[in-house]
Amino acid sequence: MKAMRIYQQAPLHSGSLQSAELPLPVPGAGQVRLRVLACGVCHTDLHTVEGDIHPPRLPLTPGHQVVGVVDALGEGDSGGLRIGDRVGMPWLHQACGLCEFCRRGQENLCPLARFTGFHVDGGYAESMLAAVSGVLPLPESISNEQAAPLLCAGIIGYRALRLADLQPGERLGLVGFGASAHLAIQLARFWGCQVYVFTRSAGHRQHALELGAAWVGEAGDAPPQPLDRAVIFAPAGSLVPLTLEKLRSGGTLAINAIHMTPIPEMPYSLIYGERTLRSVANATRQDGVEFLELAAQVPLHADVSLYPLQDANRALRDLKDSRINGEAVLLID
Repeated sequence: MKAMRIYQQAPLHSGSLQSAELPLPVPGAGQVRLRVLACGVCHTDLHTVEGDIHPPRLPLTPGHQVVGVVDALGEGDSGGLRIGDRVGMPWLHQACGLCEFCRRGQENLCPLARFTGFHVDGGYAESMLAAVSGVLPLPESISNEQAAPLLCAGIIGYRALRLADLQPGERLGLVGFGASAHLAIQLARFWGCQVYVFTRSAGHRQHALELGAAWVGEAGDAPPQPLDRAVIFAPAGSLVPLTLEKLRSGGTLAINAIHMTPIPEMPYSLIYGERTLRSVANATRQDGVEFLELAAQVPLHADVSLYPLQDANRALRDLKDSRINGEAVLLID
């Protein structure tokens, strides 16, 4: 089978991912094999390629927004999955199921959690292995290329809005406007919220207006009114004090980033007034189940740029250079 692999972490260039011909993987106990149909391209993939975060082994096939069809079952319990089922494989591949976090329903914090395209080979390939416990059902109404961005950008955006304590009708700030934010704004608008978007990209500001933003500007600009809640999607620590100063007393700022540059020293007055600052760390399987049902109900529409598998390097470059409105998706099949 064909796959695009990371052999050495380095700043992105035209050959950062290398094409490889690999044996077809064989599922073991608790696994299924997926024939990959589509895979979203995420900033986490870029961080993994460039060495901002370090997987436990190389070479590695990245990709964790995987839409595929089950074409082989491992031994034992298949979790009700059958050959021919179309499913999604998100970032959270598998958790231990036994630790205190798993018992609380917080398997996203499990210290033994394994992540797709990071601990195990992911979806930049024609086939991959998936843990039965991590596979998500996909609504029939959502196409392959629409489903792929939902499996990370969508799910983590949904969790970020929840952890930001967003209530219907509130004023929400979105800082950075890429794949996750362009889906989060649709959820917030569905809940009747007024959304202010902060981004340095003129193209992304226009995209935000097209999706119903009430106001757009850059991170240093003052919005028309104080924010009730905010989510930072861009991995720049300097944005934290800039966003906190826009937040009302009692408001919440959630940081939705797996990697972020250092947060600078800031005056206590920015957090005073019972403001809450919290991180968003991965997502649970239940987040995925709830969000996919909601995505079909809204319905959400992902703006996608499509690439063949062999153009994965170009997709990552376009992502890094902010040339994509929405998300890049690799079409594998």
